[in-house]
Amino acid sequence: MAEPIADVETTTGRRPRFDALAPLRHPPYARLWTGAFISNIGTWMETLALAIYVTERTHHAAWTGAIAAAAFVPIAFFGPVGGALADRFPRKLLLMATTVVQMGLASLIAVLFAVGQPSPQLLTLIVFGNGICAGLGFPAFQAILPDLVPVEDLPGAIALSSAQYNLGRVVGPLLAGLVITLGGYTLAEAINAASFLAVVAVLLTLTLPKPSPHASDQKLMRSIVDGFRFVRREPGLRINALAMCVNTFLAAPFIALVPAMAENVLHSGKVGTSVLIVAQGTGAVAMALVLGGLVERFGPRRLLVGLMAGLPPALAAYAYAPSLALSALALLVVGALYLGALSTFSTIAQLRAPANIRGRVVSVNTMILGSLYPIGAVLQGKIADNVGLRVTTFAAGAAMAGILVVARVVRPGVTKALDTPIA
Repeated sequence: MAEPIADVETTTGRRPRFDALAPLRHPPYARLWTGAFISNIGTWMETLALAIYVTERTHHAAWTGAIAAAAFVPIAFFGPVGGALADRFPRKLLLMATTVVQMGLASLIAVLFAVGQPSPQLLTLIVFGNGICAGLGFPAFQAILPDLVPVEDLPGAIALSSAQYNLGRVVGPLLAGLVITLGGYTLAEAINAASFLAVVAVLLTLTLPKPSPHASDQKLMRSIVDGFRFVRREPGLRINALAMCVNTFLAAPFIALVPAMAENVLHSGKVGTSVLIVAQGTGAVAMALVLGGLVERFGPRRLLVGLMAGLPPALAAYAYAPSLALSALALLVVGALYLGALSTFSTIAQLRAPANIRGRVVSVNTMILGSLYPIGAVLQGKIADNVGLRVTTFAAGAAMAGILVVARVVRPGVTKALDTPIA
């Protein structure tokens, strides 16, 4: 059985509504959230440190892109494998194993910096290995969340998990600059390696349900295929996956193109990039604090439709904002809407997935994000080189709006499957 969940009822016996921090009142979830936050700070420190080092070493942006791709692309390919493993083996042990390997890889990078100047090729290979571990372990992390909080707090728990990722994305780079100045790349990588211990320590305290006794009866590939078939057959999950494909391919690439918007369009350099990243992260965190209440009030279907409908005009405002301040304001809204949609996709998947197949179901979302996001980012980047980033960002939002309108006209009521109980 999972660790007992703390009582969060009021003295009147009624549970408070719209309590953004309610998931953190459950000690198991609060510990995991804290451990993941510490680890994410270290990961984002490493991300910035390696980007700076490779840029200074090679003076080629292509190597910076290669490092980023090596960390992200494996998630698309190994996410489904991680989902199948999360349903076959104890999720705690799987997540601990991948975390320990990631800690080892981070330690290796620290040692390489301590003894010399590692080549970009070697660093890319190590980062690729880290990406594989992330792909194998992330579905287990997602599948654990419903075992740590009651179902009414699950949307808020997922949103807060996304918030800590975005907080790490802001805090990590800020600390990286200070750490690199004081102790160089070696210290930054050593801190990242140590940060993984926070996740391991938390996992040791958790008691989670065991996998089904017959979970390992199927061959691994058949198990993966069954997960995709389940998503395809279940109407709510099928609509959820299709909506996430549209959102990820057309809207998500704005994240990768923030530096280009700051430097090439707004001509505000690194300061502008930092301002926009902080604005996006602030919007994401703000949405995370209210998302649980919004899901409770409007339901996942109505909320998701509203969030996706709001993204195209928000992207248009961001695309043509004339100044850095207005761009940051627009991006704050974009970041909030995008985080809300992304968290709602995950909430729907976890609420509609039976426990014995939950890992494989959430891994479909991981695969969609890991594949369509980089493809969309590269494609929009190439288009922007020819027609401009403002036009490209606006066109992506317009295309998303067009798809939503066509879907509503051609298939009215298609999203109602999200409201029907799972069979």
